[in-house]
Amino acid sequence: MSDALPANLDIESPLFTVSVAARLADMHPQTLRGYDRLGLVVPSRSKGRGRRYSLRDIAKLRHIQHLSQDEGINLEGVRRILSLETEIDEANRQIDRLLGVLAGREERSGGRTFTVGRDSVHLGRTLRVRPPRALPPGTRALTTGE
Repeated sequence: MSDALPANLDIESPLFTVSVAARLADMHPQTLRGYDRLGLVVPSRSKGRGRRYSLRDIAKLRHIQHLSQDEGINLEGVRRILSLETEIDEANRQIDRLLGVLAGREERSGGRTFTVGRDSVHLGRTLRVRPPRALPPGTRALTTGE
């Protein structure tokens, strides 16, 4: 019977009307409309302006229901949690991207290692010592009283 489902179902595709999404999320359709007005779950709109929910939207609705009913969090708290989860997801995507950039650089450079000390930078077998910085002309050094 699984042959009836498409192999590559896009979870972002807006497929479900309010009534179907409400059944899938085990909620009343009016609750979905309220969440849309509050900006918690904003579905896509069809050409006739009807709401269309994706599988990702339905998962988010279930998550909201869990937070509000099982955890006792009010809708403003749920909004903040969803916002923080979005920020964390974005930060994780950026970390993954940066790790990929670093991995690419290591492959191209042969994996050089840098060691930085207080007064030196060590690159492989070469030690480069930075000269001490001088104060700009006309300034006095502060004494520590030692």
